[in-house]
Amino acid sequence: MSTAQPIKIAILAMGGEGGGVLADWIVDMGEANGHVAQTTSVPGVAQRTGATIYYVELYPTVRADADGGKPVLALMPLPGDVDVVLASELMEAGRAVQRGLVTRDRTTLIASTHRVFSIAEKSALGDGRVDSGQLLAHTGKAAKRFIRFDMAQAAEASGSVISAVLFGALAGSGVLPFSRAQFEATIERGGVGVKPSLKAFGAAFERAQGGDDGEPAAQAAAAAPAPQPRHPAVRALVERVQRNFPEAAQDLLLEGVRRLIDYQDPAYAGLYLDRMAAVAALPAGDHRLLRETARHLALWMSYEDTARVAALKTRATRFERVRGEARVQPGQVLAINEYMHPRLQEICETLPGGIGRWLMGSTMPKKLVERFTQHGRVIQTSSLRGYLMLRTVAACKRWRLSTMRYAEENRRIEEWLQRIATTAQRNPELAVELAQCQRLVKGYSDTHERGIRNYDTVMRAVERAGAALAPATLRELRDAALADEHGHKLQAALAQHALA
Repeated sequence: MSTAQPIKIAILAMGGEGGGVLADWIVDMGEANGHVAQTTSVPGVAQRTGATIYYVELYPTVRADADGGKPVLALMPLPGDVDVVLASELMEAGRAVQRGLVTRDRTTLIASTHRVFSIAEKSALGDGRVDSGQLLAHTGKAAKRFIRFDMAQAAEASGSVISAVLFGALAGSGVLPFSRAQFEATIERGGVGVKPSLKAFGAAFERAQGGDDGEPAAQAAAAAPAPQPRHPAVRALVERVQRNFPEAAQDLLLEGVRRLIDYQDPAYAGLYLDRMAAVAALPAGDHRLLRETARHLALWMSYEDTARVAALKTRATRFERVRGEARVQPGQVLAINEYMHPRLQEICETLPGGIGRWLMGSTMPKKLVERFTQHGRVIQTSSLRGYLMLRTVAACKRWRLSTMRYAEENRRIEEWLQRIATTAQRNPELAVELAQCQRLVKGYSDTHERGIRNYDTVMRAVERAGAALAPATLRELRDAALADEHGHKLQAALAQHALA
C-alpha cells in the first residue's frame, strides 16, 4: 500500500463570497492537469454566525495508476493534517487556528485581513469586537507561512468577488504544483465573470508574490492635513482647538467639533469646547483624562434621539452605501424598508418641552397617540412619501435644545463633568475611569433606558464608596454593567464589593 498523501486544502468562506466557486475552480484545475480531485462542504448556520467549510483533496493520477487503483480521499479536514487553509475573513482564519487546521510545521494560511463582525461582536453592550492585532499575531504564529492582505478591498477594486482574489493568492503562494497559466485557464473555462475574475486574480497573484505576508513594506503614516474650513464660525472653532488645547488631544477634539456641528450647529460645538476647557485646566498629570473626556463628551452630547435617527437614515451617503453593499446594477430598483416603533415617551421628547410635558400629562390626547403607536410601522425610505416623512422628523432638531430629552441629558452631563472635576483633584486615575463610564449610556428607546439604569446604579456606588473607591474596582463595575443587558452581573459585582 502506498503511503503517499494527497494535497489537502480547507476553505472557510461566508455566504455570498463564492467559496463553492473557489472549491470548484481548484477541483477543475486539478482534474484538467493530471490529478484526481474531490470536494465536500459543510454549511455554516447563517451568514455570520458560522462559515461554510469546503474541503478539497488532490492526488496525482500518475501516482494513482502506479498504485494500481483509485485513491480513497477524505470528506473532512482533520486537525494537524491540512496543507493549505484559505480564509475569506480574519476571524475565519482565527477559527481555523482554533480548530487545529493550521499547524506550524505544515500549513500555508492565506487569509483576508478585513473584518465582518460576528453577531456576538455586534450585539455586545460595550465594544465587543475581537482585537484584529491579536488575531493576526496568533494566526501568524500558528502557520508555517501566512499570506494576508485586505482581499475584500482588492475584490471591490477589481469589480469581482473575494473567491477570485483568494484563487490568485493561492496561485501566487506557489504551494500547488500548477502554473499561473493553468490557474487562469481554469477561470476562463468557468465562462462567468471572466474579465473581472482575471483582474482580481492578477492583482492578488502579485500581492502574494511580494512576500510572505503579501503586504508592502511598512511605511510611516503621513500626518493628516490640518482642516481648512471655509465657514467663519467653523474656522474659529478649529483655530480655538489648535490654540488652546495640547496637541496630544487635538485630533479627538477636532473630531468632536465635527460631530457636534453635524449633530446640531457650531454654537453647540462651542459649548463642547467650553466644557473641555474646564477639563483641560484640571491637574490630571498626563493627557489621558483630557482625551477620554473629549471622546466620551462628544458621544454623549450627540445622543441618539428620533431626529438624529431620522437624519442618519435619510442621508445620501447611506443610500450610496446600501446600494454598494447590495451591488445594485444599472436599471435595478432598490427599496429600503425601515421598521419603526416610536413610543409615546420618544415622541414627547422630540417635541418642544412645553408641548411634550403637556402631552405626557394629558389623558385623551395621550391615549390617542399611544393607540396610534402601539404597533410598529414599516416606512420605505426609498419612496418619496417615506423619505419626506423622516426628513420632517429630522428637521425637529431645530428645537432640540428646548426639549425634555435635552434637559435630562444635559443635567446628567453636567453632573458627570462635576464628578470628574472633583475626583481629578484627589485621584486622576479614578477620574479617567469615571470619564469612561459614559460608555454605559448609548442607543435609544429600551437600549437607552437600560444603559441609563446601569449608569445610575454605578454612580450611586461611586457616591457610596467615596474616596475609598479604587480605579480597578470602578473598571470592574463598568465592565460588569456592559456584560449583560439585564444588570445581573453588575448586581453580583456590587455585592462582591459590598456596594449593593
